[in-house]
Amino acid sequence: MAKNATATQRLKKDYQRLLKDPVPLVRAAPLPSNILEWHYVVEGSPDTPYEGGYYHGKLVFPADFPFKPPAIYMITPSGRFQTNTRLCLSISDFHPDTWNPAWTVSTIINGLLSFMNENTPTYGCCKTTDEEKRALAKKSRAFNLKNKTFCEVFADLTEKLRAELQEEEKEAPPAVEEHTSERRSQRDRNAMGGTLTSNLMILAGVVLLALAVKYVVSTSAK
Repeated sequence: MAKNATATQRLKKDYQRLLKDPVPLVRAAPLPSNILEWHYVVEGSPDTPYEGGYYHGKLVFPADFPFKPPAIYMITPSGRFQTNTRLCLSISDFHPDTWNPAWTVSTIINGLLSFMNENTPTYGCCKTTDEEKRALAKKSRAFNLKNKTFCEVFADLTEKLRAELQEEEKEAPPAVEEHTSERRSQRDRNAMGGTLTSNLMILAGVVLLALAVKYVVSTSAK
C-alpha cells in the first residue's frame, strides 16, 4: 500500500506539472479509473516522415514508481514501432538498471519522441520506408478516432481532429465528381462507338442482301 501511495502521489504531481507547463508536441493524462495507466499522444515532429501524424500510446506504471520504470506501448501505427507491444527503451521497464527515479512523465514521453525520430533498432521497432511512414501519418487521425479510450481521454483533441477530417471531406467531392463525370463521358463515347458500329453492320447487311437479290433476279432472267 505504501508503494502504491508513493506512486499515486508522484504521478499526481507529474500531471499537475504537465497541465501547468505543457510540453510541445506532447499530451498525456492518466485514466480517471486508474492513475497507474496513462495515455499519451505525440505529434509527428516537423520535417520528419511523421509530420502531421498523431500517435497514441500508453504508459503502465508499476506500484513502486518512481523507483521502477513504466512499460511503454504505442497503439497508433507509425511505421517506427510495433503496435500494442512493450518497447525496449532505456526509459522503459526493459532496462530498470538505467532508470533514474528523477525522470518524470514528461521526460519519458520526450525520450520516446526523440527515439522515434532516430533509426536505432530495438525490440518493438519495425522497419518501413519514409513513404510508408507518411501514409500512416495521414491515416493516424481517422485511426485514433475509432479508439474509445483516445476519444474519452483526449476529448478536445478528438473534436479538433474530427473537425479537420470533416472539412477535408467537404473539399474532396469535386474531385470525385470530376472523376465520375469523366467516366460517364467515357461510357457515352463507348456507347456512341458501339451504336455507330451496329449501324454500319446493319447497313452492310442491307447492301449484301440487295446484291444477293439482284444476283438472283439477273440469274432468273437469263
